[in-house]
Amino acid sequence: MPRSRFSGSLVSPKLDVVIDMGNPFLNHTVDAFLKIGTVAATKVVAEESYEIVKRGSVSSHNFEKSLKKMCKEGAYWGTVAGVYAGMEYGAERTRGTRDWKNAMIGGALTGALVSAASNNNRDKIVMDAITGGAVATAAEFLNYLT
Repeated sequence: MPRSRFSGSLVSPKLDVVIDMGNPFLNHTVDAFLKIGTVAATKVVAEESYEIVKRGSVSSHNFEKSLKKMCKEGAYWGTVAGVYAGMEYGAERTRGTRDWKNAMIGGALTGALVSAASNNNRDKIVMDAITGGAVATAAEFLNYLT
């Protein structure tokens, strides 16, 4: 059974939290899930806060609806990010090299899996795989520019 360890550091303005699951694959996957899931939940907080200000009233029903939406969006985008990070890490370990092709493979596989899980037809799965690979590759190339 893997040991779990939690550590964090705060360096302004960056907060970095590391959860050691005892396995690099799990570390990458859980890290991506937590980071992107938090971003998605924060996005929902901002959107819902705007809606509350626009309406001018807060009710327990609206608060409950917002909380459910935060959890749903955070879990969905966290899961997609975790799958992508795991696929990219798996491609890196399988190929034995670290380059943009791992992002392309990870993005394509993630796009196909998420699309297949949504019960899409074969053409949509292929298109989502191409889109996932293209977006992940573009993001990787953008990282090279900075």
